Amino acid sequence: MIKVILRKKIDKLGKDRDIVFVKDGFARNFLLPKGLALIATKDNINKIEQEKRKLEHNKEIEKNKAKELADKLQGFSCTITVEAKDDNLYGSITAVEISKALKDEQLNIDKTDILLEEPIEKLGIYEVEVRLHPEVTIKIKVWVVKS
Repeated sequence: MIKVILRKKIDKLGKDRDIVFVKDGFARNFLLPKGLALIATKDNINKIEQEKRKLEHNKEIEKNKAKELADKLQGFSCTITVEAKDDNLYGSITAVEISKALKDEQLNIDKTDILLEEPIEKLGIYEVEVRLHPEVTIKIKVWVVKS
């Protein structure tokens, strides 16, 4: 058995940067030649630990930026004007339209980060959840008005 550091997630073995024991042949013939693992020497372990710390630091910075943006967006609202008959829309408002409206307000938020349970099909004021980071979400108001 040989001790290796995984460089990528491998099913039934471990995830990136895990230190695992594998059979010598598996390491020499598969993991090492394909760049999926490194032999767990002292230098390599130190290098991986540094990478982990740097990655955690970067994640913390991203989370703090998302929190700052969430504070700026507190109470934010945007307006979408649509064609409508009575209260019913001709079509519906989806995350794509909301994302475009936010881009018009100089906010670059991807449509996949807009958590809309179902498309908006009536005029009105809606609270829509926006995921700025996996741990940071905020609610914004979307006004759907008749043009």
